[in-house]
Amino acid sequence: MAIKDFKRTKASCFYAYLSMSSVFSLPPLLFVTFQEMYGISYTLLGTLVLVNFCTQLTIDLIFTFFTKHFPIHTTVKLMPLLTSAGLIIYAIAPALFPQYAYIGLLAGTVLFSVAAGLSEVLMSPLVAAIPSEHPEKDMSLLHSLYAWGIVSVVIISTVFFQLFGVRNWMYLVLFFALLPLVAFWLFAISPMPEMQVEHSAGSAGRRKRMAGLALCVACIFLGSAAENTMANWISGFMENALHVPKAWGDIFGMAMFATLLGLGRTLYAKFGRNITNVLLGGMAGAAVCYLVAGLSDNVVLAFAACVLTGFCTSMLWPGTLILMEEKIKTPGVTAYALMAAGGDLGASVAPQLMGIIVDTVAVSSFAKRLSAKLPFTTEQIGMKAGMLTATMYPILGIFLLLFIKRYFKRQKSQA
Repeated sequence: MAIKDFKRTKASCFYAYLSMSSVFSLPPLLFVTFQEMYGISYTLLGTLVLVNFCTQLTIDLIFTFFTKHFPIHTTVKLMPLLTSAGLIIYAIAPALFPQYAYIGLLAGTVLFSVAAGLSEVLMSPLVAAIPSEHPEKDMSLLHSLYAWGIVSVVIISTVFFQLFGVRNWMYLVLFFALLPLVAFWLFAISPMPEMQVEHSAGSAGRRKRMAGLALCVACIFLGSAAENTMANWISGFMENALHVPKAWGDIFGMAMFATLLGLGRTLYAKFGRNITNVLLGGMAGAAVCYLVAGLSDNVVLAFAACVLTGFCTSMLWPGTLILMEEKIKTPGVTAYALMAAGGDLGASVAPQLMGIIVDTVAVSSFAKRLSAKLPFTTEQIGMKAGMLTATMYPILGIFLLLFIKRYFKRQKSQA
C-alpha cells in the first residue's frame, strides 16, 4: 500500500499512545485521596506502582519469547479495550465496595498495566512498519505524545478537582476510561501493515544481531533509568531537599519536566537527525543536571537542573529505538519487546535504588556529621546523595554509546 493508505493507521497509533498516558500519570495524583477516603496505607499504594511496572515487564518478556504465538493485529485492536476496562474497574469498584477498595484498585491496575505493556511492545514496531519518508521522526513524535499526555492529565485533573472536589475522583477516571474507546474504533476501521515477528538469519548473522541488540537494550536501560529517576523523584526532591511548596513542586516541577520531555521529542520529530550524537548530548546534559541538583545549594539553580533533565533525557528512550532501527535492519516485534523490557527494568529499578540510597544515607552517621557542618538536614543530604548516585546512569550511557558507535562502525566495515 502507498504511504497515504496508512495515514489513519498512523493517527490511530498516535491517539492510542496519547490516551495511554493517563494510565501512568493519573494514579499517583489520587494516592493521597485514596489514603484519606479508604484508609489505604502509602505502602500498599506504592505497591500499586510496583504491580504496574512488574506487569508491564512480564508482558515485555512474554512477547520477547512467544511473539509468534500471538495474533499481532488483533492484539493491537483489543489493547484499548483492556485500557478502558482497567480504568472502569479502577473507578467503580472502590465506590461500590469501599471495604474492598484496594482489591478493586489492584484489579484495575493489573488490567490497564497489561494494556500499557502491550502498547510499549506493539506501538513502536507498528509505527515503524508503516511506510514513511521519515520513520525516525514518526517514532520521536509517537513518544512525544506520551509526555504531552502527562501534561494534559495534570492540567485536566487540577481543573476537575478545583471544580468538583477530590471526592468525585471516580468520574474523572471514567472520563479518561472513555478516551481509549475512540482508539479501539480507529484501529477497527484502519488497515494494518505487515509486521515482522522475528528476523531469520544464519547462526553467525544471528550472533551479530543479538550482540548489537544487547548493546541497544543496555543503552535503553540506562536512558530510561536517567529519565525515570528524576520523573519519579522531582516532586519529592523539590519539596524535601529544596523546600519548594508541594503544589509548586507538582505543577512547576513535574508538569515542566513533562513539558520539556515532550518538547525535546517534538523538536526531534521536526528537525532531528544524527541520533547517536543526539543521544550522547542527552546523556551528557543529564549527567550535568544530576550533578548540579546534587551539589548546588542554590534553590533556583537546582530547580532548573531538575526541570531541564526532562529535555536532556527526552530522546534517550525513543532515540535508542531509532538507533536500533538504523543499525539492525528489520528488527521485528521480538526485538521491540526486548527493548521495552530493558526500558521498563530501568524505569523500575533506578527510582527504587534512589529511595534506598535516600533512606540509607539520611540515617547514617556520615549524614549527621555533614549536617552539623552544612546548612542541610540529614534528609536533604540523603536526597542529594541519591541525585549524585543517579549521575552514574548517563555517565555510563556516554561510555556505552561511544562503544556502540565503534562497534557498529566496525561491523559495517566487515560487511
